[in-house]
Amino acid sequence: MAVLDRGKPIRTVLRWQFYAIVVSAVIAAYWRGPHGAGSAVLGGSINIVAGAAFAWLALRGEGKTAGMALYALFRAEAGKVILIIAQLWLVLALYKQVVLGAFFGTFFLTVILSTIGLILRER
Repeated sequence: MAVLDRGKPIRTVLRWQFYAIVVSAVIAAYWRGPHGAGSAVLGGSINIVAGAAFAWLALRGEGKTAGMALYALFRAEAGKVILIIAQLWLVLALYKQVVLGAFFGTFFLTVILSTIGLILRER
């Protein structure tokens, strides 16, 4: 049985992240109410948005040479990090009722899932 579809690891990671966000939101809603659920959704969504931006930026680069491909990946990673920092700042600055445990818990969970999901291979 395949743990990860070899051709579509990004889809698998996004699916895992989506499930993690839903489960975290349900738990946070029970724990802290609607603001807990909203905080969990926002925390997890940051990584999904940043991952989509990474993919978009990486695919825009012309990979005619190894150097150009590497440059495109570095540019995409830098864009992803900047987007994550900006989104974290926006949520923490504008959402006064944020539940920090739910927000950061789901944020870190989706980070871990993206890392684990991309290194797993079919055995």
